[in-house]
Amino acid sequence: MNVYRKRLIFLLATILFIVSCSVMLYFGYKTFYIEENNNNAADNYRYHFALIAEETENAYWRLIEDGAKKAAREKEIYLEYVAPKKADNDQLLVLFDRMIAAKVDGIIIQGIEGNRFVDLVHKAIERNIPVITIDTDVKSSERKAYVGTDNYYAGQLAAQTIIQHTQGEQRVGIVMGRLDAINQKERLAGFKEEIKNAPRIEIADIKESQITKIGAAQAAYEIYKQHPSITALVGMSALDGIGIVQGMQEVAPEKELYITSFDILPETVEYIKQGDIDATISQYPKQMGRTSIDTLITLQNKDLLKNEKFIDTSIITKGNLEKLSGDWK
Repeated sequence: MNVYRKRLIFLLATILFIVSCSVMLYFGYKTFYIEENNNNAADNYRYHFALIAEETENAYWRLIEDGAKKAAREKEIYLEYVAPKKADNDQLLVLFDRMIAAKVDGIIIQGIEGNRFVDLVHKAIERNIPVITIDTDVKSSERKAYVGTDNYYAGQLAAQTIIQHTQGEQRVGIVMGRLDAINQKERLAGFKEEIKNAPRIEIADIKESQITKIGAAQAAYEIYKQHPSITALVGMSALDGIGIVQGMQEVAPEKELYITSFDILPETVEYIKQGDIDATISQYPKQMGRTSIDTLITLQNKDLLKNEKFIDTSIITKGNLEKLSGDWK
């Protein structure tokens, strides 16, 4: 009987061990999005580049990927798109390290504040892997170039939408994608600088959306609940404007607010056409993707004299939607 019990305990322990390992492997896989990497396919291309995005299914980053992949196909480049499932700086840095270890020919990545990012850029450069920051820059690193918006200037433009299109005292609620993101902080700094010359405009509150529509809707609701006298709302990241509209339509559909958003996602453009969003600060993510590929190709042979490649940024309203090119689609 004792022998039988021992065998049973051993069997159960073995099963438990196998199940535990399976669960760990499953959730480890779910932590990241990494394309199926066919090394034989990569060998048939001129270069193997990696695009490391903020999170997998973010519509803005998918547009960057779309532009980058189109340029990569035209230039015979093998491009991997990798990202955390959800925005997470630690996970993004792990992916960065993996791509360096994979010895790719170039890396495009969102800049992250902190020594770990700077150290990994240095590690890549030591291994002759050029690194480009996209969307968010880290000038203190050894990155070879930045491709994207001048985020400080974009914040100034966001302030100008309110200065130019409103009258009287304005109490503004601001929704930021992530309070610790460099690009968001730069946009906020630009916004604050611009309204210094417009004392009738004051910031009532700032909330975080975690770069989700639901988070932006919740942030807008919290600002309105705490400051019912607000007259304007500004979304500082791509999904914030959309979430703000959806949130306010639920909690205060009759409340008149001047709403400014960022980016020109198709849903944002539709809200502008309908009059739900008054203005958006245009960024051209597909152009960012294309430019980053061209820049990495150049960096295979030489460094750049001009290492900041700012993509056009402007204020888009219902009155000038025709200015948009097909790049946003």
